[in-house]
Amino acid sequence: MESTPKPRVGIPYRTRKEELSGEREKYDRYLAAVLRAGGEPVEVSLGLAHSEPAKLTTLAQSLDAVVLTGSPADVDPARFHASRHPKCAEADADRERTDFALLEAAFADQKPVLAICYGVQSLNVYLGGTLLQHISSRDESSQVKTAIPHPMNEQQKGREFRHAIRIEPGSRLAQLAGADTAQVNSAHHQAIRKPGRSLRVVATAPDGVIEAVEWTGDANCVTGVQWHPERQPADPLAQALFSELVAAARKSPVAP
Repeated sequence: MESTPKPRVGIPYRTRKEELSGEREKYDRYLAAVLRAGGEPVEVSLGLAHSEPAKLTTLAQSLDAVVLTGSPADVDPARFHASRHPKCAEADADRERTDFALLEAAFADQKPVLAICYGVQSLNVYLGGTLLQHISSRDESSQVKTAIPHPMNEQQKGREFRHAIRIEPGSRLAQLAGADTAQVNSAHHQAIRKPGRSLRVVATAPDGVIEAVEWTGDANCVTGVQWHPERQPADPLAQALFSELVAAARKSPVAP
């Protein structure tokens, strides 16, 4: 008997700089999470967006699902018609073009998407939403008053901060969590401000920061989370997010 092929899950590199330097430790966590969930990770080079956009389009159309990774870059504020905050990090144009090409193909063919940290911010901007450009519990320029140490630069060496989130009843995320609350890790300094088209907010932190969204435009499974499930191989909710993606990919239309 023929075995069922594993769904091909496209995963863009975090930044072009990391791709060129061979820095893979954080990127490989996404590949490992997809493998654990039963998918076939497909590395997506950010160089295609600049040098071979037609090849990127063909690759995007061949995928069964997409995971948008985190990144130390920030989405260019010009993409959501905002002036740059002084603490906004440099953008990665190749990453932005790659994400948007992957999302265009995924939405066109109703392929599932899991967008993580920078990835959910990219997803939101792609759908016409806006971002908070700086969140900090220690910085007066923060666009949110908070005591929660969200940002990466507030992490203590060797320690990963976690905080509670409230999950909307009836959401897919609530079904995965089996509860209306959860504990998640936190390593970001930006977040969704105004949700993009057809995105429903399904989780928030105690300070009101949006922690998760779900697509409501059709039956496609598109989920965005602000935390990092790829860093939590033993966490049931984290692994459920990847398992849901792969399961949805098995049901999605067969790629050409």
